[in-house]
Amino acid sequence: MVKDFLSLADFSGEEILAFLDLADELKAKQKKREPHRILEGKTLAMIFEKPSLRTRVTFHTGMFQLGGDSVLIETTLGARESVPDVARNLTRWVDGIMARTFRHTDVLQLAESATVPVINALTDKLHPCQILADAQALREHRGKDLSNVKLAFVGDGNNVFHSWAHFAAKVPVNLTLVCPEGYEPDVALVDAAQKTAAGRIEVTHDVAGGLKDADAVYTDVWASMGQEKETTEREHAFADYQVNDALMAHAKGDVLFMHCLPAHRGSEVTDSVMDSPQSIVFDQAENRLHAQKAVMAMLMK
Repeated sequence: MVKDFLSLADFSGEEILAFLDLADELKAKQKKREPHRILEGKTLAMIFEKPSLRTRVTFHTGMFQLGGDSVLIETTLGARESVPDVARNLTRWVDGIMARTFRHTDVLQLAESATVPVINALTDKLHPCQILADAQALREHRGKDLSNVKLAFVGDGNNVFHSWAHFAAKVPVNLTLVCPEGYEPDVALVDAAQKTAAGRIEVTHDVAGGLKDADAVYTDVWASMGQEKETTEREHAFADYQVNDALMAHAKGDVLFMHCLPAHRGSEVTDSVMDSPQSIVFDQAENRLHAQKAVMAMLMK
């Protein structure tokens, strides 16, 4: 098992499925209030450069439920002292480091200099914890075998899509990005994922074609944190890619709706879709707790 959780590309398909199976087990234990204090006496340092609801609450609560503790650090990495020095200090005090940062290189530097596990809780390039929670929810609604499932990701080829591509490169699932021109994902990353994928990984600008036969439709905000100056430009570029009732009609009749949250209602998704019986967005959010507990338990025990 790899020491750190930086990217799903670092793990085999079997290892990713092991995370998911453990997440299911820990979720069942939590629902039954069965003790699972796997990390008793251990501490997680939580580094936040970005605002957070789900990440902060689920990692803190997860460590508590696993019998450990967490300490919150709100800072800008590299500003007050170098990233390697932060890692070398934390390594002397804690048993794991979680970081939610802007620059992906900062998380890589933390991992290089720390001797304890480092968990990527989000960077501008990747969001692997989110995809574990998403996959757990998708398996709950579509079964553990995702090989015949088509996930249509509508919107920006961003960090969330990148991590979905890494997942699809290792675990059989069919993934299609439906995006406007100029908002495609990292070409090299997608090319590498396509070479090992058991299913299809595609990028298209055609909404109807991309959503045809989709079992799940996924979207994210049009302008992520750090892209606020592009908001107006992006609203124009993504106008035809809003996930509304008309767009969802291109997919299967029992299609699921997914979103990593927070959602900008009325922009990338309408209330009618967000609040529909097809929406599993809060199942995804709930599973952030259980999927991240699985990661911490695997790496820190």
